Amino acid sequence: MILSGGEGVRLRPITHDIPKGLVRVGEKPLLEWVIEWLRENGVSDLVIGVAYLKEKIMHYFGDGKRFGVDIRYSVHTVKGGTAEGLRLAITRFVDEPSFFALNGDQITDLNLKSMYKDHQKSGAIASIAVVHPRLPFGLVEVDSKGFCKGFREKPVLEHVFSSIGIYAFDHQVIEMLPRRGDVERTTFPKLATMNKLKAFKHAGSFITVNSLRELEAAEEIFRKGHQ
Repeated sequence: MILSGGEGVRLRPITHDIPKGLVRVGEKPLLEWVIEWLRENGVSDLVIGVAYLKEKIMHYFGDGKRFGVDIRYSVHTVKGGTAEGLRLAITRFVDEPSFFALNGDQITDLNLKSMYKDHQKSGAIASIAVVHPRLPFGLVEVDSKGFCKGFREKPVLEHVFSSIGIYAFDHQVIEMLPRRGDVERTTFPKLATMNKLKAFKHAGSFITVNSLRELEAAEEIFRKGHQ
């Protein structure tokens, strides 16, 4: 289940006339990278939740056969957020006891089989993939007297984690999804208090494309990779 319905406001003006999932990173659209990664991980039965400029995504990817997968589409509203997108897609198409769900804006080498096994063993209702975040700016080390003692350029924060927007859900999660809103602010806090939200730590690569700055950084990574 891939959510690709947002307006991509932070990627404007690019997303004035194309949906975020069709913004090109390297030589192909962002959502195409996601679909190829899912296929390589053995996931080929896909539901894409669409809203903003949905016809363009549906036209480009079609039934998925061209990409080696099967694609169905679940239409939701932009204002309904991730909760509405997930709830409608699960209600319409998902019969399996557990499944993956993700925001369609990341490029990663996360191993989904490992994540699924970890989720199954945990007894959690939901698992979220997490990484140590890297600050987009440098840090200055300052002593007690106010003198600069060192610099750390865009350090990785090794004692905290951030979600990368990839989840493993048990079907019963639908009982905890509100009609509207974002799962990160509604469903996940409830699951955390129940001790039913598991973190799966990912130590590999991860690129997210949520803003023009992140798009520029992703393009730079791909340029260096092809030199």
